[in-house]
Amino acid sequence: MLVGAQHPSNKIDCLVCSYCFKFIGSIEQQIGRKLYLKTLGLGISPHNGCRNNSSDEDQDNHYVQNHHNLENGASSGSNSTIPLTTMAVESLMNGELALPYSSKFPLPSVISCPGGCEEAFYCSKSCAEADWESFHCLLCTGEKSESLSRKALLKFIQHANETNDIFLLAAKAISFTILRYHKLKACHLREQEKTAPSILGTSDLSLLLEAWKPISIGHKRRWWDCIALPDDIDAADEAAFRRQIQELAFTSLQLLKEAIFDKECEPFFSLEIYGHIIGMFELNNLDLVVASPVEDYFLYVDDLPYPQKKEAEKITRPYLDALGDDYSICCQGTAFFPLQSCMNHSCCPNAKAFKREEDRDGQATIIALRPICKGEEVTISYIDEDLSFEERQALLVDYGFRCRCTRCLDEEP
Repeated sequence: MLVGAQHPSNKIDCLVCSYCFKFIGSIEQQIGRKLYLKTLGLGISPHNGCRNNSSDEDQDNHYVQNHHNLENGASSGSNSTIPLTTMAVESLMNGELALPYSSKFPLPSVISCPGGCEEAFYCSKSCAEADWESFHCLLCTGEKSESLSRKALLKFIQHANETNDIFLLAAKAISFTILRYHKLKACHLREQEKTAPSILGTSDLSLLLEAWKPISIGHKRRWWDCIALPDDIDAADEAAFRRQIQELAFTSLQLLKEAIFDKECEPFFSLEIYGHIIGMFELNNLDLVVASPVEDYFLYVDDLPYPQKKEAEKITRPYLDALGDDYSICCQGTAFFPLQSCMNHSCCPNAKAFKREEDRDGQATIIALRPICKGEEVTISYIDEDLSFEERQALLVDYGFRCRCTRCLDEEP
């Protein structure tokens, strides 16, 4: 994964590492925090369980999500919830209450952001340092932030949260490139001092291109050109819709420039580049899904032999009832994987991006769907390959090509 982000609304439900997306804290803290935020009126996000809720309706490169059906198991079986007392919730939050068998589901301790913001948390110091050095030092809203203006940064984040959180990914991509450029330049200057200080070395432009290389891997079209036309927008209004999307990106970019603009990296702050970065995410992103240990915990209790289960549920049942069906909500976000983005489409793919059930972070695996011969191209499907020929071709228009795979050639009228 090069760039990933948890959906802002999902942060209410799941406390995860901002870098690797592992769940952190403890089972008690996960449950207590969720219930506490719920009492404040922040509510549970509309994502029910771990169903796919990607904002990109046309992209179907989603992780396989295998979760238990709990119609008759641990689930309370209703969307209604039974509120708990404040004392009961706080006992979980402050560690006064240990739920039975929760020790079988240990989670990493919570590490705060080194910049002092209250938005980013980590599973380890190494993740905190890696995120700070790669992205977060420019995007942190804490006192140690290296942004030009924390006030401007907060405005940018608010705008992204209110419009489209894809802007947050774009900001991470630009921050990553800026920081990479300065590291490359510092390294180059050190080498230049050792060899021939009087001779001009690599130009800033070549260093910028080198810094941009990891992002350049993904196929890019301008966001307002490739975004799918919503069903409620008439074809006659398409041009106006795409102009509105371009204006939205322009507003976002202006807010970001006020927050982290770097004169040496000025090309990355053009609307054209910004639009292509967002378009890359629109076309290449995979859903980021990490299964909830809270769900695993309640499933474990539900599977206990009767005497132990009865005793445990005297304590756990009120919390499960308070959570309702939302007890199983997983970490949800979106991420860009360079390897996956290099793979071409086929309506009869030989591979797919896969989220293994044992994976407890934001990583994914490419698995073969059938034997792949030496020298054969590895392909994935960008869309639902079970659709008809006409439907598949219509969806692929947003990717800028007409599919000519063997299946499409056979099915073409």
